[in-house]
Amino acid sequence: MAVRQLNSLWKRLSRDSEYLSLYTDFLREYEDLCHLERVVESSEPPTQYYIPHHGVLRPDKLTTKLRVVFNASYPTTTGISLNDILMKGDVIEDVFQTISRFRRHKFAFTTDIQKMYRQILIDPDQQDLQRIVWKTGPNEEVSAYRLKTVTYGMSNAPFLAIRTLQQLSEDEKSRFPLPSEVLLHDTYMDDIVSGAPDLETARRLQSQLRDALKSCGMTLHKWSSNSPELLNSSLSTDVEHSFSVDTDLSVRTESVGSLSRIVLCLRCPFQLNHHIPSVKC
Repeated sequence: MAVRQLNSLWKRLSRDSEYLSLYTDFLREYEDLCHLERVVESSEPPTQYYIPHHGVLRPDKLTTKLRVVFNASYPTTTGISLNDILMKGDVIEDVFQTISRFRRHKFAFTTDIQKMYRQILIDPDQQDLQRIVWKTGPNEEVSAYRLKTVTYGMSNAPFLAIRTLQQLSEDEKSRFPLPSEVLLHDTYMDDIVSGAPDLETARRLQSQLRDALKSCGMTLHKWSSNSPELLNSSLSTDVEHSFSVDTDLSVRTESVGSLSRIVLCLRCPFQLNHHIPSVKC
């Protein structure tokens, strides 16, 4: 089934050179970062699952214009998919409480954990349940690969990511006390939305967050803040948004991330950017 899906995918790739380039670049980066490896052994493991995949174009993104989506809900010949049998785990993230805490901070910031899922290694004994097939051309030989990290499209991926942050909070509590509570309560998936009552504490929090995440191979980027001082700090060189100060003194940031859509204000009610599509009656 995965091979059939791949052949169908190549019909589109062959018609659209830009789509092909983006798709190839995405998978090449996956392999270059060792998040994906080619299967070289001749014998098949007793248990394996091949995940079909397709691309989703995101033209509004500044960096990743295409994301390859892995569909672990696709059924096998038994009629059962990998997602059907996975233990999904409990993911409890109260967005209302996270936003309520965020509003209290005089110096507020948001940041994003870069490629968070792909920084979490899957047990090697289970990586063959995350196989894919790929070929470099429509008439080329099909090769098998295994995904080595937590994969977007797996039903347990959100739990594994949040559970990893919880463990990091516990493991690094003594070295980095400030971000310990932030990692537990001020996150929503790969977004961190937090702050502090004063600039100096906010800067220390930024620094400790960076070091705590770095200790497990994760990188923070796409910083946004209502404070120019925080954005101009040495830790915030990767600033996703420019900001402008309106006549009502509100500092607005434009982002496509989940909680990073927040409009940070110096003085104003909490606001969210939203778009309501027009519907013909």
